[in-house]
Amino acid sequence: MNPRVSDAFSRIAHNRPMPSFVYVLGCRTPDRMLTYVGWTTDVEKRLKQHNAGTGARTTRGRVWVLLHTEKFRTRRQAMSREWYLKRDRKFRKLLRQRLFVAV
Repeated sequence: MNPRVSDAFSRIAHNRPMPSFVYVLGCRTPDRMLTYVGWTTDVEKRLKQHNAGTGARTTRGRVWVLLHTEKFRTRRQAMSREWYLKRDRKFRKLLRQRLFVAV
């Protein structure tokens, strides 16, 4: 295959919209309840990484449960929503209350 054609296919595949998710995790410690917001293309795999200690540094050493997910068409949309949710204290507080009731 012509290298130019190969590069063109590579760019098209790279720019293709890929479903992405924003997720909120919850963890109950003896003195408080924590939440963590992130984005991924595979929520189950990412949750396993967090619980195995190979996820984000701030999630290591804790057992996390999935509290909330939202699906987006592109990575950019998911990252934008993640930014917003990290700053939405009311929403995260509501999710923490759900965690308290569930546990």
